Order: sequence, then structure tokens, then C-alpha cells
Amino acid sequence: MNLNDIKQVYLIGIGGIGMSGLARYFNRRGCTVAGYDRTSTPLTKELESEGITISYVDDTNTVPEHFLNSQCSILNAQLVIFTPAIPKDSAILNHLKESHTLYKRSEVLGIISKGMFTIAVAGTHGKTTTSSIVAHILKHSGYDCSAFLGGITANYQTNVLFGDNNTLVVEADEYDRSFLTLHPDIAIVTSMDADHLDIYNDKSYLEDSFRKFAAQLKPNGILIKKQGLPLDQEGITYSTQLDAAAQATNITIENGNYYFDYQLSNLKPKTLNLQLGIPGLHNVENAVAAITVALQLGIDMEKIKAALASFRGVKRRFEYIIREQNRVMIDDYAHHPEEIKAFLGSVKALYPGKKITCIFQPHLYSRTRDFAAGFAESLSMADELILLPIYPARELPIPGVDSEMVLKQVTAVQKSLLSKEEVLERMAAAKDWEVVVTVGAGDIDAMVIPIKERLMALQLRQTFPALRSAPK
Repeated sequence: MNLNDIKQVYLIGIGGIGMSGLARYFNRRGCTVAGYDRTSTPLTKELESEGITISYVDDTNTVPEHFLNSQCSILNAQLVIFTPAIPKDSAILNHLKESHTLYKRSEVLGIISKGMFTIAVAGTHGKTTTSSIVAHILKHSGYDCSAFLGGITANYQTNVLFGDNNTLVVEADEYDRSFLTLHPDIAIVTSMDADHLDIYNDKSYLEDSFRKFAAQLKPNGILIKKQGLPLDQEGITYSTQLDAAAQATNITIENGNYYFDYQLSNLKPKTLNLQLGIPGLHNVENAVAAITVALQLGIDMEKIKAALASFRGVKRRFEYIIREQNRVMIDDYAHHPEEIKAFLGSVKALYPGKKITCIFQPHLYSRTRDFAAGFAESLSMADELILLPIYPARELPIPGVDSEMVLKQVTAVQKSLLSKEEVLERMAAAKDWEVVVTVGAGDIDAMVIPIKERLMALQLRQTFPALRSAPK
């Protein structure tokens, strides 16, 4: 496929964070872009405001007529992209499959990256923030890059960046072995915890896929890997521990900000007192990986230091919704036990002695089944846990698998399983709230603003007792 031949692009599942990035990319290239997704979201509304046509009904009658003309497909002027998250019985998917060669999102990303100097960030968690830090350092320092990211960056308010050079930063997704379409010049591997067992069945197969990804480095490519990962390939190790080649040491928290020293091997002097613009010990580790990439590109450390301090994070990655002296609300995408453990650990470190109320929505029946005990252990770090029903995403229910199987193993004294409506009622009367966190990868993000409104109304009523009404 020659990208220069493509004039029209249709994306099945256009509202996904990766798919929307491709939609913006082809729209920027001057292609006519359209797509389908199940529900309207703030992201799809943004795409529509950018001139992209989107339908929300899985009906071939909603597909623009020119995509139903197979002659355009024969002339290679059209490209149809789909995400594996789309149900296999989708009417649009099956209809277009008859007249077009369909490409997975990962395949198209592989084609785009071919011929570019590619920096790919892989890992079962940490890849979105790490790739966003890398891209920001390159942009802020003047080195420049293009980027496909797995989240909306606060600095740029988008998930795709366009640069004037040949450097590309991509998030390499292990789901469905998608990252094996990439052949990077620099690869980062942040983590290899068991996940997506509905695809891999066993952790050993997932680890094998990561090894294959690392083996696909171009000749003279550089692997940057978290210390302790079971990767056979030689590379630069990084960690917040002293036994890694790239290290963060002397980590401190001052006024909610993280500071640390950085050292790359014992042969080079430390860079002292770097400030990270976002909170979280796990994000310090992500920053160490990003710094190490920038140094391989020859970027001056003072420019790196300035970029780190100005980094404002990624939407739904430790995102402050309310940040006041005695009232805090944070939203986070964490959906794996290890991610939740890292997130809640950082919250407790930032707010020692404060009551942490965690509202968590499990994502996928299979993931809940496979990691119920791990979820329970991580979520027990909260002082109060409110569980929502499982968000099914692409899956059908699994008999006997529900949020209750996690709740009964949680050791937190205060714990409950509530519907979305009941959560809003609880927040409207939560007189003991100090730090509230909303966590999960499903549609819990749609509850963030309603919860915020109820907490702020509660604060007003506590400050001004004459106010009795709360948002409905």
C-alpha cells in the first residue's frame, strides 16, 4: 500500500484513542475521512469539529456512498481500517470486508513508520505516559518529532503530533500482538506483567511476544528496558534502583512535586534536582526511560531538564480534577492490579494521613476473572473502596464473573458495590471526603464531571450551611 495513493479513509471504531489518532493523521494529509463508533464521546465530537464524518449506528446505510463503490477500492484510493475491539458480527465490518482489504490499526501504523526513525514504547503499563514524555522532550527541546500517543496530552491537547523531521514516537500496543508490525530504531519496554490473557492464554506467551518485539529493532538499534524484565536482548536498563544503568536517586516530594537526581552509568556525573511536572513515583521511573532516549539522540541535558519541568501529563493519567488544600479529586486510567498499586501508592505518599476513597470500575470480564485476587490486594490500599459493575468492552458476560468476586476479597473496612446512580448519591452526601480517586479504563470517565459537581456542591454546603440544593 502506497500512502500517497490514498484519498479516502474509513475507520471502524474511530472513537478509540489509537484509531482517532490515525483519523487525524489522514485528515491532516488531506484525505476524506469518515468512520463508525458505537457511542458519541468528547473525542468523537472533537473529530467531527475537525471535519470528520462519524456515524453511531452499525448500519451499512450510514457508510458514505463512495465507500460502497468497489471501483474506488480497486484503484487503491480507499483505505478501510478497523480495530480488533469491534465485534466480529458488526454489519459495517462484514460488509466492507467483502469489497475492501481491511487493515488493522497496527498494520497501518507499521506502514506509516516504515522509513522513519522510529522510537517505540511498549509495556503492559506505563507506555502512554512514557511515550508522551519522550515526545514532549523532543518537541520542547527543538529536536522535533511526530507522534502517535495513547492518550490526550495536556501540553498539546491531542493524541497525535506532527513534526518537520523524520522522527516518529509511537506507543507500541501488545494487545493482539499489534506491536510486531513495528521495526523501531529505539525501543523502550516499561513492563511485562501478565495481561490480555484472553489473547495470550499464558504469561509466557506474552513474554515471548515482547522478546520478538525487542528482536525487531533495526540494525544498531537501541533497547531501553526496565531493570529486571525477562528480556534476552542486551540493552540499557533503567529503574529507581541502584543496580540499573540509568537511575533516579534521591527522590523527594516537595509541595506535591517530585524531584530526583539522574545518572546514566557510573561513568557520567549525575544531573541533580530534576523536577517532574507530574506526580507519581512510577512516573519518575517513566521519566528516567524518556531521559535516556533523549540522551541517545544527543539532546542537551539542560533542555531535557526544562522539558521535564514543563510536562503537564496525559488526560486520565494521574489527572487532578480538584486540587485544593483539603479537598482533592484525581482521575486515572489504571485497569491492571500493578497499575492500581503504583497509582494508590503514589496518592498515599502525596497525601499521608488523608482518607483515600477509591471508585473503581473493572474493565473486561476476562481480566477481572484472571486477576481478581490481585485487584483485591491493590484496591485494599484505599481507606474506602466503591466498586462499579464490570465494563464489558468487547466481551460477553462470563458466568460467575462479576465485581462481587473482587469485593469479597478486599480487606478495606469500608467497601461497597454500587451502581453509577448510587455512586453519585454517595458523593453528594460524602461528608468525610478528603481525597477521592476515580479509576478504570471503561466509561467511568463519563462520571468524572458529575462526581466533581457533587463534591463541589457538598463543599459549598459545608462552607455555607444555608445552601441546601445539590445538582441532580
